[in-house]
Amino acid sequence: MSTNKTTLSRGMIALMAAASGIAVANIYYIQPLLNSVADYYGITKSAAGLLATLTQAGYAMGLFLILPLADLMERKKLILTINVLSVLSLLVMYISCNFIITAIACLAVGITSVIPQLLLPLCAKLSDKAERGKNIGHIMSGLLIGVLLSRVISGVVGQHWNWKTMYLFAAFFMIILLIVLKFTLPVCEASKNNKMSYISSLKSMFVLPKKFPVIREAAINGAMILAAFSALWTTLTFQLQSSAFNFDTNIVGMFGLLGVSGALLAPLAGKLSDKKGAKFTVGINIGIIFISYVCFIVFGFKVWGLILGVILLDMGVNSCNVANQTRIQSLSDDERNRITSVYMVTMFLGGAVGSYLGALMYNHFGWYAFCAIGIITQIIAAGVHLATKKNT
Repeated sequence: MSTNKTTLSRGMIALMAAASGIAVANIYYIQPLLNSVADYYGITKSAAGLLATLTQAGYAMGLFLILPLADLMERKKLILTINVLSVLSLLVMYISCNFIITAIACLAVGITSVIPQLLLPLCAKLSDKAERGKNIGHIMSGLLIGVLLSRVISGVVGQHWNWKTMYLFAAFFMIILLIVLKFTLPVCEASKNNKMSYISSLKSMFVLPKKFPVIREAAINGAMILAAFSALWTTLTFQLQSSAFNFDTNIVGMFGLLGVSGALLAPLAGKLSDKKGAKFTVGINIGIIFISYVCFIVFGFKVWGLILGVILLDMGVNSCNVANQTRIQSLSDDERNRITSVYMVTMFLGGAVGSYLGALMYNHFGWYAFCAIGIITQIIAAGVHLATKKNT
């Protein structure tokens, strides 16, 4: 099957969604295992925390360095190649008995976890315009569920087996995924009009925001939205384990499952984008994120208030991301993967800054100072959103 006009079946969309969840989970398995890693290597918890940072840094590198390749070569071949490299990286994590090698393997795991961001543009390319937003929503649902379940699965495995066992399981999951994608994923050739070199493709990403102003708006909004999201999830553990609640780690982990609400609503955001326009959907959900932070300010010391705020925040952030992806995936067939790279790298940087500021403000000035981050970021997002009038 080698066509750029393949009609996506429900089964293929479900497969892409599942593949996205399986692949992205590799980034987050390490987080619940950091204490076990510290004990295994006899290092401090802060040193073990470097592994989570390296995995995230690797993911950012992969977004920047690998996604442009998909505009230059056949997509299925690239996805399968990255899948093989992911298996190898996970196996190195399993067999490593040296912290330095484990750290390098974590970086490699992050770099090779970009498969969802390769599948998403492929899904957009093969989708009818009228259903593009809905299909993107399904892919995002799979990705988000993978993020949510990864921590739960990793915690369970780490509790009953050696922490490295998780990476043996992960490698097995990726081998199964490789086999399934090998025989089911459609071939999708790069555009014959695209004759640029890899280095030229990297350089071209710096001019795409000028060429397509929608990218600039979506990227800035995405950065502000993920900053608010990351700030909350970095700070929430401190708040729940403070004297106001005194919850243990198990209860704190359960709050992560509230994010499933946002994952389940992602396809609805895609449908709304198809019917009312993606820009309209972004605007509505910036408002929802703003309301979530108002909820944190007013009810942040009540359990039900935190639960309501988390549900609203997850719903708003995930719906905004789906709508923004719908917008940027419609801009150019030949540059779709580089456009995705610009958006995702900028969004990721916003999330990293949000995490840092969230912890900083909370630890120095308390809960209400942290809440100011969410309010300010959404004011900026709303300003950028309103400054661009075109409804795309």
